[in-house]
Order: sequence, then structure tokens, then C-alpha cells
Amino acid sequence: MSYKAPRILIIPGLHDSGPAHWQSWLQGQYRDARRVTQRDPSKPALERWAERIQRTLEVAGKGEWLAVAHSFGCLALARHLDDHPDSPIREALFVAPAEPDKFGIAESLPHHRLPRRSRLIASSNDPWMSAASAARWAHRWGASYSNLGAVGHINAEAGFGPLPVAKSWVEAARARAAAEQRPRHAEFSEWAFAV
Repeated sequence: MSYKAPRILIIPGLHDSGPAHWQSWLQGQYRDARRVTQRDPSKPALERWAERIQRTLEVAGKGEWLAVAHSFGCLALARHLDDHPDSPIREALFVAPAEPDKFGIAESLPHHRLPRRSRLIASSNDPWMSAASAARWAHRWGASYSNLGAVGHINAEAGFGPLPVAKSWVEAARARAAAEQRPRHAEFSEWAFAV
């Protein structure tokens, strides 16, 4: 059976991610990428949004995924991963999460390490979540943490069309997945030499 690279799952936040948004740019970089489309992207509902992630994965068929979430989509992804320890999502990228307290849902989110390797990218002046709160959630979820500086909500309005750091993360995650598929090389001591 030939190796198939994990596909990219785009999980937008409130009001979806328009054509100028970096998530739309990233989706365009990968032919087999999929987007989670909420029935009403203007109404944040944690359980419903998390369930929509699950439905999208079920419809897309077998295989591994790299999830790239933004804003409220990050919260839905965290909830999905906690609800579905068997999720085909292999790694997760959380970009500029929304503050759960703004929606009164902090207690509905996992407060422990998520069952997948993950990274959280934030900014120092995001109106939707403070850098301190982002660092706390990254720590709770066991995610590596990066702060891009004073770059707002890391969306189109903040000037992010392309987001090269997201594509670099995808490529590194795909490389890790491919490396796991390669056969282990024999140790030097295991080689038999003809004399």
C-alpha cells in the first residue's frame, strides 16, 4: 500500500474565512484540502461546531489530517479532539484562538493536554485573546507556543493574506508523517559484511 500524506483540514472562525484570509490562501496551496463549513458561521456554538468537524471528517473518507484552525474554530477543534480521542487528525495548529470567556464556554473546553501534537500561534495585541491567556491555553493543551508580536487577530483585516508560518507548519508536519512511514534502517552493528 502506498503512503498517502495527511490532508489539510481548514477550520475557520466566526463568519468563516473570506477569500482574502490566510486560511483561504492555505487551502489553495493544497489540492486535497477540505474546509469545515458551519451551517451558520455567525453563531458560535461549541458543541455544534465541534460536531461539524466530526461530520466533515466522516464524509471525507479514510486517512490522516492536519487541522489548521483560527479563532472560534480553535475552540471547536480543541473540543473535537477531546471528544474524539480516535480522531484521524494527526496534528493541530491553533492560530489566534478566541477567548472562551467571551462566550462563556471555558468550562466546556479541555483543561488538560490534548491527545495530539499541536502548536498555538498568538499575537501580543489580539483583541480576541490576550497573549497571557493564549500562553495559558497552550500550556493546558500541551501545545508548543509562538507569539508573532503586535499583529492583531492574525486575519485578513490585520493584513494576513498569505501566512507562511502556517504553510511551514503543514510542511513540517507532513515531513514528520512521512518519516514515520519510512522503514527503520538497520543499525551499523546489524550489517553483515562479507570478508
